[in-house]
Amino acid sequence: MSRKDLLLDQPSRRLGLDRRSVLKAGTAATAGLLLGSTLPFGAARAEPKRGGHLRLGLRGGSTTDTFDPSFYPDVFMGTLAYAIGNALVEIKPDNSIGPELAESWEARPGAAEWVFKLRKDVTFHNGKPFEAEDVIATIAHHRTEDTKSGMKTPLKPITDIRAEDKHTLVFTLDAGNADFPYIFTDYRLIMFPSKDGQIVWQEGAGSGGYRVIEFEPGVRAQVERNPDYWRGDTHAHFDSAELITMTDAAARQNALMTGAIDAMDSVDLKTVGFFAKQPGVNVVSTTGALHYTFAMDSQSKEFSNNDLRLAMKYAIDREDFLRRILKGYGAVGNDHPVAPTMQFFAPEVEQRVYDPDRAKHHLKKAGMDGFAINLSTAESLYNGAVDAAVLYREAAAPAGIDITVVREPSDGYWSNVWKKRTMFAGYWGARPTADLILSTAYVGGAPWNETSLENEKLDQLIAAARAELDNDKRAEMYRDIQILMRDEGSTIIPAYASNVFALSDKVAHNQAMSANWELDGRRAIERWWFA
Repeated sequence: MSRKDLLLDQPSRRLGLDRRSVLKAGTAATAGLLLGSTLPFGAARAEPKRGGHLRLGLRGGSTTDTFDPSFYPDVFMGTLAYAIGNALVEIKPDNSIGPELAESWEARPGAAEWVFKLRKDVTFHNGKPFEAEDVIATIAHHRTEDTKSGMKTPLKPITDIRAEDKHTLVFTLDAGNADFPYIFTDYRLIMFPSKDGQIVWQEGAGSGGYRVIEFEPGVRAQVERNPDYWRGDTHAHFDSAELITMTDAAARQNALMTGAIDAMDSVDLKTVGFFAKQPGVNVVSTTGALHYTFAMDSQSKEFSNNDLRLAMKYAIDREDFLRRILKGYGAVGNDHPVAPTMQFFAPEVEQRVYDPDRAKHHLKKAGMDGFAINLSTAESLYNGAVDAAVLYREAAAPAGIDITVVREPSDGYWSNVWKKRTMFAGYWGARPTADLILSTAYVGGAPWNETSLENEKLDQLIAAARAELDNDKRAEMYRDIQILMRDEGSTIIPAYASNVFALSDKVAHNQAMSANWELDGRRAIERWWFA
C-alpha cells in the first residue's frame, strides 16, 4: 500500500483549526481537534442512567505508581486521574475542547497574556473549595527544579501567574501562544487542593466524580461516586468503579467475554476479527495521533552518530509493521510525531521507506561494517510490542544490523527501563496539538525527552512555531520541524496507530468518543453508563 493510499484511508481527515475560537472561549465556544472515531454498529445511544459497578481491565499499572501527578506513566493512572480529578480544560466526546474547572478563557492581544475564569462551585474531596491558589500550586508542582514531570517543558513559557481574585487568573507567557488552553487538557494537570503553596496529592483527593476507596499499586484501584460532585447528575453515572491491572491482552479479552470485566483497553489485533464477533462484545476504533517508538539514546557513544541513526531508520519496514503488527489499523510513520490527522501535518515531506542498501551506506559512513544492539521492550507497552521488535530485528538483518530483542518485565518498565537503556521501545498517546507532543518529548532538556536529543535548531523552530500566530507561517515551520526530525532525530516512529478497545454491550456511551486516548479519552468512568 502506498503512502498516498494509507493517508486517504484514514477515517478522519486533516482539518484546520479556528484560531479565534481557541483564543476566546466561553461555555460553548470551542476549537475542534483533529481526531476521529469509528464506533461499533448498534452501540447504545440511550439516555444516561445512574448505578452499577464498572470494571475495567487495563494493560498499565505498576507497583511504583502513586497519586503524584508529575508522573502518571500509562493508561491505568491516566484513567484513574480523570476519575478522581478534573483539569481546567476538557477534550469533549466530539473532540472539541471546552471548559471544565475553567469557566472560560480569553487571550489579550498578541496571545502572550491569558485570563482564565474559574468555577466557583467546586469542592475537593477533602472539603477545600477550589480556588486560584490551587491552580498556582498545581502548576508549580510540575515546574520544580528536580521534577520529572512531562509537563515541565509545556509549562515553561509561563513567566508569571497572577490571581486577580479567588476565581480569576492571569497568565503571562514569554511569547504569544495560540494553543495555550490545550495545555490544560492533560491528565497530569488535574487539580489538587493546596496547603501552604503546595498541593496535597498523597490521598488522591481531587475534585472529580469519584473518591478513592482502595489503591493497590500494580494490582487495582477502586473508587466510589462523589455525592457532592459539582457536575451533578450529568457525569459520573456509575455508583463505583474498579480498575484492574491485566497485562495480557488474551486475559483481558477472555475476561470481557466471560463477564468478569465490563471494558478493556488495547485489543489484540491478531484476533480482533474473531473477538468482534463474540456475543455481547463491542469493539471500538478511534483514530488520533497515538504512535509507537523505538528510541535511541542520542547521548550514547553509539547513537551520537547521526549516520548510525539513519541506518537504523532505513532498516525498518514500516509498511510491514502496519500490516503485520497493526493489521492496517493506522498509518505509516516518518520518524516525527505530527500525525496525518493533526493540523500542520505536511504530506509533501518525502516518506522514508525500507532500504537495507541505504542502511548499509549510512553504516559505512559511520565507519562500520555491521552493528549490534540490544532493543528492550515489554508486552505491556502495546499489543504486539515484542512481535514488533522481532519484526524489526528480521528487517534489519539484511543491512548488517544485529538486533537482540530483550523482553523486559512489564512491572516497572517506565521507571527501570524507559530512558535507562541505549535503545528501547515506547509509545505516545495523542496530544491535541503538535506543540504539546514536541515540547513534551523532543525539546532539549525536557524531562520526558526519551532520547535526550539536543538539537538547537529544532528547539528554536519549536519555540518559534509556538509563538507564531499566522497559520501559514506556522505550517512552514512545522514542515521544517518534520523534515529535521526525520533526518536528524533520534526516534524511530514506524507507525501511527488507532486506539482499538472493547466494551460489553451492557455499557452505553455518547455517540462520539474522544480519540486523544483510548477509552473515550481515558474518561470512561466519568462518561459511560450501564444501558
